[in-house]
Amino acid sequence: MKSKTYHHGDLKNALIKAGVEILAKEGIGKLSLRKVALKAGVSHTAPYSHFSDKQSLIAAISTEGFQKLSKSLDSVIKSHADNPKKQLIESAQAYVKFAFANKDIFKIMFSSALEKEKEYPAFVEVSQKTFHQVVEIVEACQEAGIIKSGEADVLAVIIWGQVHGIIALAIEGQISHTVLEKKSLAEIVTQAIEQAIKK
Repeated sequence: MKSKTYHHGDLKNALIKAGVEILAKEGIGKLSLRKVALKAGVSHTAPYSHFSDKQSLIAAISTEGFQKLSKSLDSVIKSHADNPKKQLIESAQAYVKFAFANKDIFKIMFSSALEKEKEYPAFVEVSQKTFHQVVEIVEACQEAGIIKSGEADVLAVIIWGQVHGIIALAIEGQISHTVLEKKSLAEIVTQAIEQAIKK
């Protein structure tokens, strides 16, 4: 096998990428650090310098996904700081873009593959941060009178759930082509968001 020389930080990223590919194509049952090492073209012991077991690898994949999503939401929030409605609609569109640009990671992030989430503080921190970003957008919309009053965290779950459900259906090819001939996924998501907005 051709050996690869990794600079600092590159090995971890290569292992994460290999892990994503294996999980996406073969499922959690086929994932092992040995298999990840083989796919990345490194020795079978190399992954242990970064990951203690396959659960820690899954945690790293999920953490990286939430970091990307959080960064995307942060960009939307800052770009539309004075327009909560725009924040809400554009953050939903950013979520769609993220999901389709990172389908495999998206599936892992919201699967049951990570069994003991609380054992991975970085994952807990960034996943909670991402949810709080959605809550903050909802709160800003409430203050502007765009969304009805109520528990912001509950409304955030409802709105996120609507958008997430639509994306999940689309990724799995479960939205009828007759619907998608009438409206794009972006338009469907916007319509879902607008239903949560006060008329």
